[in-house]
Amino acid sequence: MEAIVYEEFGGPEVLRHTTGVAVPEPGPGEVRVRVKAVGVNPVDWKRRYGWVEEFYPTTFPAVPGLEFAGTVDALGEGVEGSGDGFPGLAVGDEVLGWTKTGAYAEYAIAGIIAPKPAELSWEAAASLPVAGETAQRVLDLIGVREGETLFLHGAAGVVGSVAVQLAVAAGITVVGSASESNHAYLRELGAIPVAYGEGLAERVRAAAPDGVHAVFDAAGHGVLPVAIELLGGEGIADKRRIATIAATDAAEHGIAFSGVTAAPDVVRAGLTAQARQAVEGTLAVRIADALPLKEAARAQELSESGHIRGKLVLLP
Repeated sequence: MEAIVYEEFGGPEVLRHTTGVAVPEPGPGEVRVRVKAVGVNPVDWKRRYGWVEEFYPTTFPAVPGLEFAGTVDALGEGVEGSGDGFPGLAVGDEVLGWTKTGAYAEYAIAGIIAPKPAELSWEAAASLPVAGETAQRVLDLIGVREGETLFLHGAAGVVGSVAVQLAVAAGITVVGSASESNHAYLRELGAIPVAYGEGLAERVRAAAPDGVHAVFDAAGHGVLPVAIELLGGEGIADKRRIATIAATDAAEHGIAFSGVTAAPDVVRAGLTAQARQAVEGTLAVRIADALPLKEAARAQELSESGHIRGKLVLLP
């Protein structure tokens, strides 16, 4: 089958496009999917470099990618009918979710999946799982509530923009950092934009004169000291109300680095709801470009550049 494979850590050049990878066979309780679209995420190239082994250990040869949209292709023993973790699933069903075997491939073994509404495009569906689950998980982790103010660092990115929409819908005031070229976009989503760079804490305070109650770091770049300062400084800040998905030095600051922790049924329910919201137009993911799977290295380079507006998608 067609797939992207790498056998060592390194730059984009370690990614190899091949058609010689064996199609994975679903074991008991597993589901194989025919991948129609793949979402590209920063964690893909961070894993390729070997930077996040503590959180995502790699076994070589490795197929990159966490999220996909596709059709159910084969059911392992025990899945037909009610299924173990895949209730009511049948071959041919359209689904979206996460894979166990890597998404940059023609076929993959599913991890957690949810039904894809027929009205949702493959590209949009493949863009939802990681961003939607991550955004909701972190908002829940930091306990931000209706009537409070959230500072969201990296608010115009894919995860950040989904988090903005979920928070605003929940009655939370969002102050979001982004490059000035994305400020109009953040205003459309309902956030108060502030610029990156030196003086960030002062700009956030000016935008939120009554103070910030929680911080969601979706971009990294050394913002955690600023987050602590905004919540009152060392010894005053409630660090349980700060979380990052981007700063691998979080533990040095006493801040939570958030990974997937929710139960599969909770994750599946959230993804099902978000897919429906996307169809209804109340939750949007901006698509930057859709590229052939063989251009995975270029897609990761574009993602790493940080200059892409929206989600990159690969099409096997």
